[in-house]
Amino acid sequence: MTSRLSLVLVRTHLSSNLGAVARVAKNFGLRDLRAVEPSAPVDDEAGRLSSGADDVLASIRRFENLPAAIADLPVVVATTSLRGRGRDKDLDLGQLGAFLIDVGSAPVAFVFGPEKSGLTLEELALASATLTIPTEKNFPTMNLSHAVAVVLATATLAREPRSRDSGSALAPAADVQGMVDHWDRALDAIGFYDTGHRDRTLRDWRRLIAGRPLSERDVAILRGVANRVLVTLQRQKRERETP
Repeated sequence: MTSRLSLVLVRTHLSSNLGAVARVAKNFGLRDLRAVEPSAPVDDEAGRLSSGADDVLASIRRFENLPAAIADLPVVVATTSLRGRGRDKDLDLGQLGAFLIDVGSAPVAFVFGPEKSGLTLEELALASATLTIPTEKNFPTMNLSHAVAVVLATATLAREPRSRDSGSALAPAADVQGMVDHWDRALDAIGFYDTGHRDRTLRDWRRLIAGRPLSERDVAILRGVANRVLVTLQRQKRERETP
């Protein structure tokens, strides 16, 4: 199971947490560890906390932002201590195993935010699903490496996933974002944003159409609709301008 999993750490402040997470990753056989900048350096403290997982620590790949870090991954699960913000796919820990089985053998990224603030709403909106660990309501925030350990331990309990048909292969996050950008242009062209609040509206729109893993066919259909909207508007404009 963990061979298809990736960990993405967003703007981690403490190098000790990088080391501790690397150790947890190796405990569960996970090798793909990614960091979104600005992130703590791999220093002596990180090495000390990795406690034998120096190879995982040394293999960390760094990215400029979260979209770049998840671009090649079709399923993205973002962890958050925020509960019930209207997301369509808001998992609790007990639902994680079934979710992983449902997405088949597709690669999955677990995304963890900064120690103090967590992921932003914009970053959460990039996820196929969000995951909340059932901690005490008045003290919900866990140590980063502890949260990673809980999530990976739960993931390893999921049964071996079924293979997906080749026609329903899941689209990587970069293709999903490209489709959302295509729809952004279409919505702008029809005056959908004329009332303002473009960023918030687009975030909600993304949640509606991409708040779950999408197949390559799903993405192609959605892009096709957006493209037809733009092409139709352009044709109508030419017809109006033709004497």
